[in-house]
Amino acid sequence: MNENGTDTTMRAARFHAYGGPAVIRCEEVPRPVPAPGEVLVEVAATSFNPSELALRAGLLRTVLPLDLPHTPGWDLAGTVVATGERVIGRLDGGGAAARYVAVDPELLVPAPQSVPLTAAAAIPVAGLTAWQALFEGARIGAGARRSRILIVGASGGVGSFAVQLARWAGATVLTAPDGEPLDVVLNLAPITAEAAAALPALLRPGGTAVSVATPIPGGIHLVARPDTGQLSRLVALVDAGELAVNPAAVRPLAELADVHAEAEAGTLPRGKTILVPVP
Repeated sequence: MNENGTDTTMRAARFHAYGGPAVIRCEEVPRPVPAPGEVLVEVAATSFNPSELALRAGLLRTVLPLDLPHTPGWDLAGTVVATGERVIGRLDGGGAAARYVAVDPELLVPAPQSVPLTAAAAIPVAGLTAWQALFEGARIGAGARRSRILIVGASGGVGSFAVQLARWAGATVLTAPDGEPLDVVLNLAPITAEAAAALPALLRPGGTAVSVATPIPGGIHLVARPDTGQLSRLVALVDAGELAVNPAAVRPLAELADVHAEAEAGTLPRGKTILVPVP
């Protein structure tokens, strides 16, 4: 506690080295002090993203080197301490796997009102990935009502949003080939290179292949990015009842190492696992 009675520490989950799940520790750390232009957000929830496995193992260190110890957490749902505003955001530098995070308010948008704030943590990374894969990568739009789209990995966190958004746009969504030519193949799963190489043959002439996971030969490999305009549109769709948010599980942040171990073992439920910090 400081002289004003404010707690100056908090609990956070951190990677202490590159390696297996055992490098993750949930521990007491200093509470962040916002820099000029930042706001302090009390975290209601973050979520687990499969890319964290490669990040933690060091497989991405050449493109995304970590300043260890590193607090993960790209999805943020919480409350701005100074104003009480409920917000969500995508933090590509991590930091939301903690009780508090200092963040640039330009990365935040008002949270949906129709779902619990904890559930809203499922939206930023997965929702933006699905939106950009469909509307930027595959370019579905005015012609979507005539589009047949195969979504590989439809049961995952991104897949749940992709299926709903494609149907909202008017497309016919398949989760397995039916023999008829396809307009779009969207891969969201870490399939084998051989399986990915077989996907273009399912497309009609002029069809589009997009992947956010294993690349599809001749297709578009998409890396999603933060976009508050798109995130606000996703929130509006949630509040309009057009987009459901259904996390697979809600767990304490202290179990993050277990979540990583289960994901690597293939026993983590498909869909979004929400992680809630303990006060």
